[in-house]
Formats: sequence, C-alpha cells, structure tokens
Amino acid sequence: MSEHAKAGVIGAGIAGIAASIRLANKGYEVHVYEANHYPGGKLTEIHQDGYRFDAGPSLFTLPELVEELFTLSGKKVEEHFRYMQLPVTCHYFYEDGTAIQAYADQEKFAEEIYRKIGEPKEKIYKALNNSRKLYDVLADLFMKKSLHRWQTFVNPQAFRAYTQLHRLDFFRSMNAANESFFNDPRLVQLFNRYATYNGSNPYQTPATLNIIPHLEFNIGAYFPLEGMHAITKSLFDLARSLGVQFHFNARVDKILLEKNKVKGLKVNGEKLPYGLLVSNMDIVNTYKRLLSDQPQPKLLLEQPKSSSALIFYWGIAQQFEKLDLHNIFFSQDYRQEFEHIFKKKEVYADPTVYINITSKYKADDAPEGCENWFTMINVPNNSGQNWDKIIQRARENILKKLSRMLGQPIEPLIACENILDPRLIEQRTSSSMGALYGNSSNNKYAAFLRHANFSRKYKNLFFCGGSVHPGGGIPLSLLSARIATDQIGGA
Repeated sequence: MSEHAKAGVIGAGIAGIAASIRLANKGYEVHVYEANHYPGGKLTEIHQDGYRFDAGPSLFTLPELVEELFTLSGKKVEEHFRYMQLPVTCHYFYEDGTAIQAYADQEKFAEEIYRKIGEPKEKIYKALNNSRKLYDVLADLFMKKSLHRWQTFVNPQAFRAYTQLHRLDFFRSMNAANESFFNDPRLVQLFNRYATYNGSNPYQTPATLNIIPHLEFNIGAYFPLEGMHAITKSLFDLARSLGVQFHFNARVDKILLEKNKVKGLKVNGEKLPYGLLVSNMDIVNTYKRLLSDQPQPKLLLEQPKSSSALIFYWGIAQQFEKLDLHNIFFSQDYRQEFEHIFKKKEVYADPTVYINITSKYKADDAPEGCENWFTMINVPNNSGQNWDKIIQRARENILKKLSRMLGQPIEPLIACENILDPRLIEQRTSSSMGALYGNSSNNKYAAFLRHANFSRKYKNLFFCGGSVHPGGGIPLSLLSARIATDQIGGA
C-alpha cells in the first residue's frame, strides 16, 4: 500500500478514535499516535483502593453517534456497547433547602417544578419547546456540517433554515432569555447551568445555547452500563478490529510538509511517511508545537478559552439515598461565581458543586456500602494562578458546603482521594491552558471563530476534537470526526 493510502491520526481522544474508524472504513491503513499510555484523552478512568472513577466527561447524550460507528463498520452495537436511559437526569439542591429531581418525563418534571417552587407547568413546556426549535433549526446546519465550505450555506436545507434565523436568539444572553421564560430565580439558575456544558458564562453566552437542554429533556440522558469509559473501550476495540494500529507513548514532534502538502509525521525523533493526517490534538498546540515553523493563525489561536475544572475523586465510606447519578449543589450567587471564573480568573468561595456517582447504577464501582464521588467545580483555565493554594481553599469550601447541605460532616467519610486540576488537564491532554472545551462561547460569533475541520493552506491536513468545529463534549467531538472525514475520499 502506498503512503497515500496510509492515514496518520494524532491523538487517541474520542474524536481521534472515531476518525480512525471512519478512515478504516474508507479503506485507509490507519495509524494513531498517542503521547499517553492509554486511549480516550479526557474520557478515561481511575482505579484506586477498590473504587473506580470515570475521570472525565460524565454525561452521555446522543448515543446514536456512538451507534453509527458500529453500524458503519457492519457490527451490531448491542453486542459491544450497552446503555440505558436515565429516569432522572439530575438532582438539584439549593441553599434554601429546595431539592428538585429533573425527571426525564416532561410532565413529571413540570409537576415537580410546580409542586416545589410554584412555577406554572406551561412555562416549562414553553422553554423546552423553544430548545427543541433551536435544535431543529441549528443542528443540521451548524452542528453536523462544516461552517467553512460554501456548499453548507447554498442548498435547500440551508435556505429553509434562513427563514428561521429570527428564532436563534443571538442578541441576548442565555440568562436574559431564561429570565423571560421563568419567574423563579431558582429555575433560571437551573437552566443557566447549561452554559457550563461548553465552558461558557450564561450571563454572556448567547441565548442560542438554550439548545442544550433539548438533548437531556427532549431526547434523553443516558448511562453506559459499564460506565463512561465504556465509550472509549468499545470504540477502541472496534477500531482495532478494523485494523487500526495504535501507538502509545508516541508523542508526535512535528507535522512534515512539502510544498504545503502533508508528507508525514516526526514521532519520537523518527520520520514516518503519510499522505493524509487528522489531528485530534488541541488546535492551539497543533500549530504551536507541530507546525511551529509555519505562520500561525493568531486571530483563531488567541480567542478566549473556555473554563476548566477542578475535580476531587473521593471514595466515600457511606451511601446517600438522597443522591443519584448526577447531582448539583448550587451556589447562592451564580452571577458572582461566573464573574470570578471569567473576569477575575479566580475560584468563588461558594462554588456550584457537581457530584457524579456511577456506583448508583454500577455497584462494583465502589466497595459495598460505599460510593464513588466525582466531585467537580468549574474553575478558570490555567493562567498561571497558584493552583496549590486554590485547591486547598476550594477543597475546604466544597466540604463545608456539602456537609451543610447534606446535614453531616463529609471529610471523615473520605476513604481515598485523587485530584485533577487545570495544570494536569493541560499536561495529560495537551488542552491549551487546561480549557475543557477549547474556545469559550461567550460571544455571538464564537461558533464561527472555531477552527475549520480542514486546513485551507496545507493539503490533506484535517482536524477533529473539542477545540475545533463544532465544539467540545462527547457528541460534538464525535460529530467533528464525522465532518472531518466526510471531506476525505476513499483510499
């Protein structure tokens, strides 16, 4: 097979694995190079003292994007990957003692909201219908196709979308829109939190991002029966079954070019010929590290980055009946929390705390009578802060908050602990500044300022992953792999 029928993939994150599957199905001999000793990027797992933790993304939506990779490869997904729909998407806790279960069933959710805080059911239905309409207009045009090819905007489907542009709500913030939908500030806060799904600020990001609740409430949230890491494992196994070759502890040093055309890779000092490359590496570091001797697209690379995360993986020597798989303990002053994250580049003293407990559905993730708490707060990206000091202070504040809201001291229950901060996220995943989602979406042009899934300058160089179009998170990363490889012909 000639070098032009060989494809190299840089990075074995979930988008890189998906791209390798799609390239293998196009007839390429595919080699994936990963600097770490494991696949999955952020979507990996941690084992410690009898506890298992999903290390990164914890919410699973749009499972059909995983399923289609098996279908494309002639496999039955149910033989390799199993999941269930969640009856409750999340439990919400407020400082005033209010506790809300976000049922997957819209009628039950609306009834819960009315019973707990008195918000009319019709307002819930209206907000969720608005989210559905946003998805119907935006998904095919902005999420599933390249925004950087003229063909995307000149076709009957696009013209139909243009007639609905007034619905997209570009010109007010998510918070402003939610305040127009709801009377109760607790419900505004609940819907504002969806800005964090792509690392943005609900008081700045356009109301267009109210598309996100549709994924949970109108389509559904799911749980892989073997945990989130099963997404990585099943797709990794699928890729290998198609002949994809993975090379671990293989840090790519340079993308090799000849007359602005891909020529190969330099890996651990060795030059390897490839006529086609797909980079799943963060786009900033792809340019700065792998194309360092080439002109840099400064406008794109210098866009403000998304927030990051501080995660405490706690083995908890007790079970809490009032907690579920996904749990949110809200800040008393949400606006101040985001002011600290995005403007002050600090961590607020009263952060919103997210706890993911997979042992609620996968009992062997914790010893009997115990729970595995993935305890996360949103934090600024790494701008040189004193993270050791921040971590210590944040840990104290989180424990005080949880102890107060759960009615008992939490620290004595911690049987083991592991910590992930923006510095480690940057180190382990090459994410610029430890940002979880690449660029932030805190302005109405953000979607158009993400890098394309292909290079206009370098022939046969393509890009996928959360730092390029259409954005971060598992579904969009999988879509990025589809968009990138759809522009590549067969071998």
